[in-house]
Amino acid sequence: MTTHSLPARTDAPAGPSPVEPAVPRRGGRRLLRERAGRQHHAGPVAYVLLGIMALLSIFPLYWTMVAASTDNTRVSQTPPPFLPGPNLFSNLARAWDEAAMGKAMINSLIVAGTIALSTVLFATLAGFAFAKLRFKGRNALLMVVIGTMMIPPQLGVVPLFMMMSELGWAQQLPAVIFPTLVSAVGVFFMRQYLSEALPDELVEAGRVDGAHSLRIFWSIVLPIARPPMAVLFMITFVHAWNDFFWPFVVLDMTNPTVPVALTQLSAGYVRDQSLIMAGALLGTLPLLAMFVVFGRQIVSGVMAGAVKG
Repeated sequence: MTTHSLPARTDAPAGPSPVEPAVPRRGGRRLLRERAGRQHHAGPVAYVLLGIMALLSIFPLYWTMVAASTDNTRVSQTPPPFLPGPNLFSNLARAWDEAAMGKAMINSLIVAGTIALSTVLFATLAGFAFAKLRFKGRNALLMVVIGTMMIPPQLGVVPLFMMMSELGWAQQLPAVIFPTLVSAVGVFFMRQYLSEALPDELVEAGRVDGAHSLRIFWSIVLPIARPPMAVLFMITFVHAWNDFFWPFVVLDMTNPTVPVALTQLSAGYVRDQSLIMAGALLGTLPLLAMFVVFGRQIVSGVMAGAVKG
């Protein structure tokens, strides 16, 4: 008996046939495009709300400029002025001279810059250790760090001032810098980011290649942690620049930071509100300049880090 075999098909795929995508019903593609458009384009209500929030955020700075450009009599009137006056530069010059703003800004730059850099470095190191290293007592130490966030800093002012006096740092900038070289908030922030954004496989690959922990931190962790480090630096810098309570306690008018120097403008019997506002505007300008210069890089870095995470 002769057996006839069917010819093999040459156009059939070798592996399993892929599942054909479901063809949408009539008008389905247009509906999907409309839904996607609604998701990616904000409506007029969103723009109105964003505009209101922007105006509310800018208004305090605008009012500070208006008050700094008028005289004390005009600021105290009812209703107050809402347009800038002609005395802005003269009031700024008076505030600069009477509050010794030049020295105060240099001191604030040293204090805020040192605190921000040290906080970013130590918080990133500690965050990497708590997120990816395995050692005894890790969870207990993390709980201790988080627990320090619940203690009001005012409770430690008296013993801290006594400690600074014993070290001979009273009325000097190290008394402001050293107690705040690292923050528990920064450690927790970096730990949370690195737990999600740093894969364990990268750390293990570094171990296989013979790299020690510091080498892994320098070559692997730092490139990944740049976005949150930039955000932490900016937040810490602004907080240290605006800090008033502890510098006011440990420093005097001969060696002040900007918030401490501004108290000199309100030391008279009659407070000159326009002069105080001019000093506040001077103290705010460096922060605005820093955000204008580095704001785009910080925001883009945060977005890039969010996409990678």
